[in-house]
Amino acid sequence: MISDRAIIEDGAKIGRNVKIEANVFISKDAEIGDNCEILQGACVYGKTKVGKNCKIFSYAIVGSQPQDLKYAGEDVELIIGDGNVIREFCLFNPGTKGGGGKTVIGDNNFFMGYVHIAHDCKIGNDCILANAATLAGHVELGDNVVIGGMTPIHQFVKIGDYAMIAGASAVSQDIPPYCLAEGNRAVLKGLNLVGLRRKLGREAVDVLKKAYKELFLSGQPLQETARRLYEESDNEYVKNLAKFVLDTKRGIPFR
Repeated sequence: MISDRAIIEDGAKIGRNVKIEANVFISKDAEIGDNCEILQGACVYGKTKVGKNCKIFSYAIVGSQPQDLKYAGEDVELIIGDGNVIREFCLFNPGTKGGGGKTVIGDNNFFMGYVHIAHDCKIGNDCILANAATLAGHVELGDNVVIGGMTPIHQFVKIGDYAMIAGASAVSQDIPPYCLAEGNRAVLKGLNLVGLRRKLGREAVDVLKKAYKELFLSGQPLQETARRLYEESDNEYVKNLAKFVLDTKRGIPFR
């Protein structure tokens, strides 16, 4: 299962039933979980932990040093969960000292070709990032997020659960959970109705529609409206939406 033309440094931990093709490089500090496949020419650098059942396609570069001028060789990590698919020519960087030293990726995500995950990013579970989606440092994605192709996301931006960003957008502010955003610069266009109906059901969508209108279409002060919804609603999705608005640091692009 391991090609004799792969380079695996002494000290690397390789799990059971792992397939490693020719011209793959794995560093001495890397850890590869059970049932992974690493295809021809892919590289796993540094202190990188790859979970179980992951597939890393040809020429992906995982764990190379962060593209941050402040990086000075500190001991930093990239942690990748289970069941991730990382397609060709992706570039994933570890964390930096200023961001806690870790880039963390959850489970069952699908990263299409040329996706970049920069230093200190936090990615949830079940996300889809289309070709050439580009995350700057310290970006955070929730669960079930969809990022369209050719979309750059500014550093420190947060994107909530079940949000969807249209392709070729440019995101410079926080995108709340359950919402759809598009444009350069990206602005809210409504709820991610298709995704929400598939995952949460029509009843949840109806409640979120009402909350979305109150927050972003009523003309009332955003923070005051969010605080009222958070305090008065007993619906978990409405509370999540309102809390995200209350906690935003970069603002919400709704006008």
